[in-house]
Amino acid sequence: MKKYIAAALALAFLVFAAAPVLANGEKEGTAAAPAQAYTIEVSGSTSVYPLMEKLAAAYTAANPLITINANGTGSSDGIKAANERTSELGMSSRNLKPAEKGYGMTEVIIAVDAIAAVVHPSNPVANLTLEQIKGIYTGAITDWSQVGGKAGPIAVVSREPGSGTRGAFEEIVGFQDKLVLGAAEFDGTGGVRASVAGNPNAIGYISLGSMTAEVKAVKVEGVEATAANVVNGSFKIARPFVVMYHNDKISPQGKAFLDWAMSAEGQAIVKTSWVPVK
Repeated sequence: MKKYIAAALALAFLVFAAAPVLANGEKEGTAAAPAQAYTIEVSGSTSVYPLMEKLAAAYTAANPLITINANGTGSSDGIKAANERTSELGMSSRNLKPAEKGYGMTEVIIAVDAIAAVVHPSNPVANLTLEQIKGIYTGAITDWSQVGGKAGPIAVVSREPGSGTRGAFEEIVGFQDKLVLGAAEFDGTGGVRASVAGNPNAIGYISLGSMTAEVKAVKVEGVEATAANVVNGSFKIARPFVVMYHNDKISPQGKAFLDWAMSAEGQAIVKTSWVPVK
């Protein structure tokens, strides 16, 4: 009996080994491995977050086994999370600093965004120069009457230290580490927008993609904050939206999502409120 069992097993092995191999690597007549559900963890910039939400919604609708769990925690936190592998992908509204370059991460710029200087809709001021914005944020200009507005103290609103939006805004306008004493600082774009929306004398700055009717974007040097003006180079307060991953952490699913974000389909979503890079 044993030799008959052995012979049967040998015959089965020969039949399987002789089965033709399909293009996907499976043997003909064998069941393909079932697709697996997978969650991509993403954290970081609150400015990049609204774009990530849109990209994630479109991608998961077409790929129902994929879940993209995104959280807006700030650029520095996103960089740290990607470096420490607590998130597969990190979002940042700034490039890596020199000290962060050694982390062994790959940066992918998925969009370019304008930073809009915003005021209350009732504020008559419609245009500011870069020098005037710098003066407001460093305390050299303290009253709206100094920039053509109604008399009233300027309430300066800023992002928190470590924010990618703050870092880019300060660098471009030219007042790094010189924020006026007493400025209100908020974690997240929503806090800045709500603060300006609730105070007729306030000024703040937010991602162009996060603009709502609650606030009004002023022109800078006579140029409106629009995607078209970022593309043609006339609007100067602009910065990259970066998604990064640690080189030994990225999964096939995470890489596929990032590749899709850079495809024509993904960049079409970017174009709805931001500037595509392709």
